[in-house]
Amino acid sequence: MSLEDPRPDPDGLLDPRPADALALIKDHVTAHEDHINAPGVVIEPTQVQEVLSTLRQEAGFDHLSCVTAQEYPDRYESVYHLRKYNDPTQELSVVVPAAKGQPVSESAEPVFRTADWHEREAYDLMGIEYDDHPDLRRILLPDTWQGHPLSDAYDQDQPQLVSLQEHANPLQNDHADEQSDTMFVNIGPHHPATHGVLHLKTTLDGEQVADVEPDIGYLHRCEEQMCQTKTYRHQIMPYPDRWDYISAGLLNEWAYARAAEDLAEIEVPEYAQVVRTLGAELCRIAAHMLALGTFALDVNGDFTATFMYSIREREKVQNILEDLTGQRLMFNYFRLGGVAWDLPEPRGEFFESIRDYVDELPAALEEFHDLVSSNEILQLRTIDTGVLPPEVAKSYGATGPVARGSGIDYDLRRDDPYGYYDELEWDVITEDGCDNFSRVLVRMQEVEQSARIIEQCVDLLEDWPEEERTIQSNVPRTLRPDDDTEIYRTVEGAKGELGVYMRSDGTDKPARFKIRSPCFSNLQTLPEMANGEYIPDMIAALGSLDIVLGEVDRWCLPPASSRNCPPPCQHLASCSPSRLPICWDCRESGAK
Repeated sequence: MSLEDPRPDPDGLLDPRPADALALIKDHVTAHEDHINAPGVVIEPTQVQEVLSTLRQEAGFDHLSCVTAQEYPDRYESVYHLRKYNDPTQELSVVVPAAKGQPVSESAEPVFRTADWHEREAYDLMGIEYDDHPDLRRILLPDTWQGHPLSDAYDQDQPQLVSLQEHANPLQNDHADEQSDTMFVNIGPHHPATHGVLHLKTTLDGEQVADVEPDIGYLHRCEEQMCQTKTYRHQIMPYPDRWDYISAGLLNEWAYARAAEDLAEIEVPEYAQVVRTLGAELCRIAAHMLALGTFALDVNGDFTATFMYSIREREKVQNILEDLTGQRLMFNYFRLGGVAWDLPEPRGEFFESIRDYVDELPAALEEFHDLVSSNEILQLRTIDTGVLPPEVAKSYGATGPVARGSGIDYDLRRDDPYGYYDELEWDVITEDGCDNFSRVLVRMQEVEQSARIIEQCVDLLEDWPEEERTIQSNVPRTLRPDDDTEIYRTVEGAKGELGVYMRSDGTDKPARFKIRSPCFSNLQTLPEMANGEYIPDMIAALGSLDIVLGEVDRWCLPPASSRNCPPPCQHLASCSPSRLPICWDCRESGAK
């Protein structure tokens, strides 16, 4: 990659700059805010579509990265985090306040399709209603749920009843029709091909998919709410490992670290940045290896060869990561300001184990090409199936290998540099096929690029002077960012753009913590890829997205510490035997 001009722009697509974009919407702006990552503009809730349409069509902000909903004492807010696929360093936050008593705002879905699920989440959990939304209903909780769990007014003691009738077949009344061959099929939520507890409500016309609706919300991970009850400095960092738990822990940790470090103005030593880059790319290889193996299992049904071969290569990476972090999955290795400890001793043996793995990797990848990409059955099943055109992918906010498999040249490691990536030589991989096969090729070639990065990191670390091996900067024991400071930062996770939004309230815990999951936005594209295809092709399309439901279902009901449990729980003021048998705090402490 070119360090002088990482993104050539012969057509001037990177302009206008954010300041010029603000001039286009100045008549709609009622106030200005200064978020750390981007300028913020406040607009009326009736102007959302007009403003966002202008910013997308005339200012080039074609990527709605995330929508954050939050509540203040006097209002609700929807924050639309905009950036550009051509240059993600150009960012703009569009803030839309809504009245406390009747939170209603115009929907952004007609402008950005990715707003569909994001706004449904805000409605489900916060209670903000979006006019002109095509399908405004709950996305995580049952339709019969009473109240909105993240709203301050939510009554957690009210009874919640879900009748079986609410889950009746939507094609009532079931009947045989001589003129139609339409049938409704439930796929999941407990099916290995759904890659987790995902329910696909599938309508078939003969053997073809007429419509498919991904139904999420079965896990309720409570990840965002747990982070809001923990301190910046010490307690949040163990949680990111559990977002995308498929070997991508260090990539997740980096997303939080980058946001928190910029929020608290913490510098990271150069040596620690190289160590972080090394660990992150090892995680990327491990994650892609599992994605490759599970995809081949979905398409070929090949467990003995392809799946186990990919697991074999993943295990080699896991061994190296275990030497580095002491853990095989939940690493908890990054710290604000650096990493927890230096490389394992003896350093020479550690470097040798990495070099041995990297040297053996080309032969392993060649073997995978023989088994997978050169496999006639897999080619027939994946070429020209699950097609996702680039403009559709952008509208849904697709990122990572899903976007790059549609020819979108977008990678935050290069386009919004962090760590040590801008000092190393490597390439961003894209494929123009826009199909399931292209997404497989992208991941396999990205493994090669990760190996290039790892080799360069090892070269640097071997020659690093011992007296300059600073693994962590001086960080205050307690971090209290200024009140009402907001930041949104992203990294290139294994599955795409992984972002963290935080708003501080002057205490040592975030007032709002929001995770931008790449799997959440990528999963929205499934109907676009599957409609008109056969059922096996839909399964292949789902596998090519490489989702993990632990990252999709990030939300939860109120935090565990606010729930009731029977005596003798000492954590809560009131206990009710009709609620949980024991609260999570008691469970963790071993109380009975």
